[in-house]
Amino acid sequence: MPKPLGDKYIATPYALGKKIRNKRLELGLLQKEVAKILHTSNDTITNWENEKSLPHISFYPDIISFLGYFPFSIKRKTIGEKIIFYRYTNGLTQEDFAKKIGLNESTIFHYEKGIHQPHKTVLKKIEGVLNS
Repeated sequence: MPKPLGDKYIATPYALGKKIRNKRLELGLLQKEVAKILHTSNDTITNWENEKSLPHISFYPDIISFLGYFPFSIKRKTIGEKIIFYRYTNGLTQEDFAKKIGLNESTIFHYEKGIHQPHKTVLKKIEGVLNS
C-alpha cells in the first residue's frame, strides 16, 4: 500500500518549489535524497519548497527530468517563447543564449518579451540553435 502523501501535498501547485515537493512526496523521498538527485544541498531544496528562493536556471534541466514534465506555462508559438523554452530545457541564461547567437543579452530579452522581432538573418541563426 502506498504511503499517504500528507498535508504538505498540494493538488494543483503553481510554484516550482511546490511542484518539486509534490514529486518528492509522490516518490517517498527525503529532501536530502532530492538534493543528491538535483546536485545541490538539502538547505537549497528546503528553500525552494518553502518558496524562500527560486532555483537558478542552471538547475532547470535536472528539475525537468526529476519532475518528468516541463513545469512552466510557455506556449512555444512565438520566437520569444521558443527561445525561453530552449533556455529553460538547456539551463541557459539570456546572456548564455545571446553568446551562442552572437548577440547581446538585452536583445534576447526584447525577443522574449515580444518587444522586437529578429531580422531574417538573425532568425535563421536562432532557429539553427533551437533546432540543434
